[in-house]
Amino acid sequence: MNTPLPAPSAPPALRSARLTALATVCCLLLVGCSGSTSSGSDKDAAGRSGGPIKIALVTHGAKGDTFWERVRKGAEAAAAKDGVELTYASDADAAGQAELVRDAIRDRVDGIAVTLAKPQAMKSPVATAKAAGIPVVGLNSGIDAWQSTGLLEYFGQDESVAGRAVGGKLDDLRAQHALCVIHERGNVALEARCAGVKKTFTGETEMLYVDGTDMDAMTAALTERLKQEPDIDEVIANGAQFALAAAQAAQKADSKAKIATFDLNKDLVEAVRDGRVQFAVDQQPYLQGYLAVDALWLYKTNGNLSGGGVAPVLTGPAFVTKTNVADVARFAADGTR
Repeated sequence: MNTPLPAPSAPPALRSARLTALATVCCLLLVGCSGSTSSGSDKDAAGRSGGPIKIALVTHGAKGDTFWERVRKGAEAAAAKDGVELTYASDADAAGQAELVRDAIRDRVDGIAVTLAKPQAMKSPVATAKAAGIPVVGLNSGIDAWQSTGLLEYFGQDESVAGRAVGGKLDDLRAQHALCVIHERGNVALEARCAGVKKTFTGETEMLYVDGTDMDAMTAALTERLKQEPDIDEVIANGAQFALAAAQAAQKADSKAKIATFDLNKDLVEAVRDGRVQFAVDQQPYLQGYLAVDALWLYKTNGNLSGGGVAPVLTGPAFVTKTNVADVARFAADGTR
């Protein structure tokens, strides 16, 4: 019987080379398997197959209203930080704004931030967005309606609280007769502000409705009203540009009325500094835009809900007066306050 001879063992150097080659092949196979797995499920944190998260910001901002430039600037800053693809659209007409929301839904965005100046008009498009699985947050207008409209979160100022604070300040300033100028009829935020003033101000409060899209007509209407009622000693505007126009109207009417306003910009800051405007209430529009976009990104990537989804995140009110205007002047000059 022939006993087979044992196979000759390979030299140590050759065995080492074989092991190295085998390890390399295994690594390549693992990399190949891993690569094919990830390519089949290459999704971002939002669950989308590639590409950045797409967010639409849709407001009721009127054309040429500088307030919305600061909202948009804040939103763009958040989008740049988060790597979000942001689109901005606005329409002062409620039906037009609702259609813009529907456009965003048709574009299959991942999130929508919307203002609720006229909440009833937004209910249907928001419901359509929810049915399509698109989260919607609110900002700036509609603090009393965001939950009933079906929004996830809200960022803005409690306008009623802000109005009541202004009414108290007018008492401190010993005003007697206030005229609250509303430049967009039916806007719930503006109505709430003036109603808040009337609630706490112990003097007389009147409303004046004007067309905010026509500054010449607005200035003329206010000038005429001040001429008719020379005892008006305080005009309350609802926007920086309207406050500056009110200062011109008071001068044209030779009125003793002082000017106060909600909201500010760099020109309004200078007007507070030189005394043409007594004070402004800052709701921080830049912050509203920033938080709305950042909140949608956080919700999509980490399931976060600011305020737990049950409480609004307040961005105001804060008073800007001659004593503290220097603190915000440089930020206003940059277009962020």
